[in-house]
Amino acid sequence: QVQLAESGGGVVQVGGSLRLSCAASGRILSTYAVGWFRQAPGKQREFVAALSRSGGSIYYEDSVKGRVTISRDNAKNLVYLQMNSLKPEDTAVYYCAGRRDYSGRYFVGVSEYEYWGQGTQVTVSS
Repeated sequence: QVQLAESGGGVVQVGGSLRLSCAASGRILSTYAVGWFRQAPGKQREFVAALSRSGGSIYYEDSVKGRVTISRDNAKNLVYLQMNSLKPEDTAVYYCAGRRDYSGRYFVGVSEYEYWGQGTQVTVSS
C-alpha cells in the first residue's frame, strides 16, 4: 500500500508562484503514473495535471496550461507541481494521486487513480 503526502501549499498573491511536492512511500514511484487534482469548496474534485510512468507523456487541464508544470524525481520518490501566474480561481485543496501502470499512459479521471494524498491548501489572494 503506497502512501502519498502533499506539502508546499500556502497563501500567495495573485500572479505569484508556488511549488507543491508529493512524497511517496511504500512503493517504487517509477512504476506509477501520477497526477494532480484540486477541489474548491462546494465543487467536485477536478483534474489539473498528469504524468505517465516514464515521464514521457504529460497532459494539463486547459485552464492551467502554460502556468503549471508537473514533474517527478523517481530517485527521491517525489512528484512536483510548479504553479506560476496564480489566479484567485486556483484557490483549492490540491491532491496528488498515483496508480500502477505498465502502459505508459497518463490518466485524467479521479476514478482512474488508486492512491491519494490528504491534500494541501493553496490560497491565492489579491
